[in-house]
Amino acid sequence: MVHFVGAGPGAPDLITLRGAELLKKADVVIYAGSLVNPALLELCRAGAEIFNSARMTLEEVLAVMLRAESEGKTTVRLHTGDPSLYGAIREQMDALERSGIRFEVTPGVSSFCAAAAALEAEYTLPDVSQSLIISRMAGRTPVPEGERIASLAAHGCSMALFLSAGMLDKLQEELLRGAYTDDTPAALVYKASWPDERIVRCTVGTLAAAGAAQDIRKTALVLVGDFLEKEYGRSRLYDPAFSTEFRRGTGDKSEG
Repeated sequence: MVHFVGAGPGAPDLITLRGAELLKKADVVIYAGSLVNPALLELCRAGAEIFNSARMTLEEVLAVMLRAESEGKTTVRLHTGDPSLYGAIREQMDALERSGIRFEVTPGVSSFCAAAAALEAEYTLPDVSQSLIISRMAGRTPVPEGERIASLAAHGCSMALFLSAGMLDKLQEELLRGAYTDDTPAALVYKASWPDERIVRCTVGTLAAAGAAQDIRKTALVLVGDFLEKEYGRSRLYDPAFSTEFRRGTGDKSEG
């Protein structure tokens, strides 16, 4: 059996309880060494085989899984954050399916969640933004034409951008081609939830300069949008005048 497990954003205690239990019982662990906090490997039992996939190809990763399966062993494939985001798990699962090997996915806390927590921010504020776009800049690997940053930025909603900290000059240009202005709030969150986490607050117009000043070039999320400001509307859900399925609001004139 192969378990794809989300390691969480970095802090060892932000892995899920299920993920931690699977890691403790695994015979073989293949972890994304460039991004997963190695402190999580302390959960592994003595004698477990541990492989760093940062040095491996897809074919090498699959070979380890297939060998472990032939030996009746349990494998944990440990991905950063939640494996459904930039985890490249689909190709692994398809290959396992073709080989008749069972697998399961255990979700994890994504770094875009940890970044918002570090900033004490909420992406979906009333009267500000009710949508969050998760994307990345096109770099050595492309993105679909309709998903270029300038096109997505046209919505002007909250954005969380992965894998883009090394291209802040180009990212800034693309964001300004959309609905954002030089004064739109932005932030860089480096290694959210890790011991060396850093937060840099800036604007879209100063994004590249802020990243250069702090020497942030990788392992950081870029957050953009007016949700980073302090002004917003009150939630109607908790407004005493607003009726819900569970309580009658003071503004409801209908008969009970």
